[in-house]
Amino acid sequence: MKAEERWQARFRASRMTLPTWARQAPNRSIYRSNATGKWEVYAWDRGSGTTRQVTDRPRGTAYAAIDPTGQWIYWFGDTDGDEYGSWWRQPFTGGPDEPVAPELPPGQPGGIALSTTGAAAISLAGGGAFRVHLVRPDRPVTTLYEHTETAWVAGMSLDGSLIAINHGEYGDFRHPALRVVRQNGQEVGELYDGPAKGVIGLDFAPVPGDRRLLALHERRHRRELVVWDPVTGEQREIWLRDPGELTAKWYHDGRGLLIVRDHRARSHLHRYDLAGGGLTLIETPHGVIEEAAPRPGGHVEYSWSSGSHPPVIRSSAGQVVVNPSGPPAPPSVPVQDVDVEGPGGRIHALVSKPETGAAPFPTVFLLHGGPDAHDRDAFSPEVAAWVDAGFAVVRVNYRGSTGYGSAWRDALCGEVGHIELADVAAVRQWVVDQGISDPARMVLAGTAWGGYLTLLGLGTQPGLWAAGIAAVPIACHQTSYEDESESLRAFHRALLGGSPAEQPERYAAGSPITYVDQVKSPLLILAGQNDCRCPLRQIEKYVAKLTEHGREHEVYTYDAIGASLVVAERITQTARQLEFARKHTTAVKIDG
Repeated sequence: MKAEERWQARFRASRMTLPTWARQAPNRSIYRSNATGKWEVYAWDRGSGTTRQVTDRPRGTAYAAIDPTGQWIYWFGDTDGDEYGSWWRQPFTGGPDEPVAPELPPGQPGGIALSTTGAAAISLAGGGAFRVHLVRPDRPVTTLYEHTETAWVAGMSLDGSLIAINHGEYGDFRHPALRVVRQNGQEVGELYDGPAKGVIGLDFAPVPGDRRLLALHERRHRRELVVWDPVTGEQREIWLRDPGELTAKWYHDGRGLLIVRDHRARSHLHRYDLAGGGLTLIETPHGVIEEAAPRPGGHVEYSWSSGSHPPVIRSSAGQVVVNPSGPPAPPSVPVQDVDVEGPGGRIHALVSKPETGAAPFPTVFLLHGGPDAHDRDAFSPEVAAWVDAGFAVVRVNYRGSTGYGSAWRDALCGEVGHIELADVAAVRQWVVDQGISDPARMVLAGTAWGGYLTLLGLGTQPGLWAAGIAAVPIACHQTSYEDESESLRAFHRALLGGSPAEQPERYAAGSPITYVDQVKSPLLILAGQNDCRCPLRQIEKYVAKLTEHGREHEVYTYDAIGASLVVAERITQTARQLEFARKHTTAVKIDG
């Protein structure tokens, strides 16, 4: 198989998310799959083995849930992939679609929580406010919560009597507080640990009448678990000796927790016994677990992959749970971990090298989005495509990334962009010194926040990069703030210490458009015409400045958001990026 056929086959190979099962009907599950060429929702009856496609929307479907009784499948329907719309539902066994709350205006989704009583709590943002609504059968919709700062529903007790809401009322949406209310909106309890110490709700115990709520806190400068009874105020902190980014889910009987720990780009599974406090490691292959969930029998199902191995749905009992339809994706190369001393401490990065050709390689630095995210040893068709094209790929978990403690994640607050790029420059020098990368053939690339860093890097580090590729980037913080969704405005305020009117110097200092006259390298920009995350107007302003200064650039626009759910669109964009990089690095195309 030729290199181009191989990398496109990885995108086209069917993938699926971990099946989510109904709490009181564990044979009824839903999952999302790209089997039709776009990500859609499917129903799976484990008892009969039958599956059926639930949604079929032009731009795919990103959010779905199943109610605890297994009667209804819910999903969010937006307009042409713009992440603005309403929640819909359909019976598990099939039937007509119906709106969940037709009387509500459309908005940006902030989650959904479901109960056995038919009550649903849904979050929608729009019109300058964030709202959590309570929807009940044969009763008017009521508003449980409304505020100008970000809020989202975190969970609902199984009987529907308690609803957990995360909110940023205290001015820092990145470190939220957690509030529990009753169906009449009455506050039951709140956890707020003060500035820079967020509390994030995960879920209520899956047992009728159980009030315990599982959450994450940051009282010791990293995210750790706490079990909280909001009625009595009782809290039980769960401390793990080993470092890493944590999340957790309840076992079906409420007696244990399944803990997923991400550390240094790999995942680890543990069972925590709430009665005795014992922690047991669950053996899994070396790699990354995207999702994991305990089944009623006590075993765990999880979605696993590594840089070299395509995703698979496994069970801790030892078997593959379900295989996507069609041929599997071709494998790729394993990643290499590197640690580089940087200006703010040791930086962890991942390097993927071509199997053919000789070093020093042309190299692409793929910068992750977020910035509240981190690169991991997971299977990536994008990374594999670059490697097949003869490029080494370097991914940097710069300051601002999750997974390395709260201090590392929060280091860039108020001085965004320049701190991350200082870490990128340190890793760039390391791969050059090691003879891995050719300093004359280095490409800076990324999507969303990674695209933003690419534009900023080309303007502030013009001598380091032969070319840049920025997908759905932030080009001007102020203009982006004016046009973006409500939640991203809150993110901007939290990250930069206020609005553009309150912090004009910070917004200007971190904006790529401020440094556009210093750009020397050719640049490819990919932009979504209806993208509410990285709006088009601010990119158009940046491109106009590039043109004014006579800088070489190309622009590719498309009609869906940056994280496209359509496989063909992802292939088109990847091909465009590879072609651009080859042209400006004279990389040799690898065939075979």
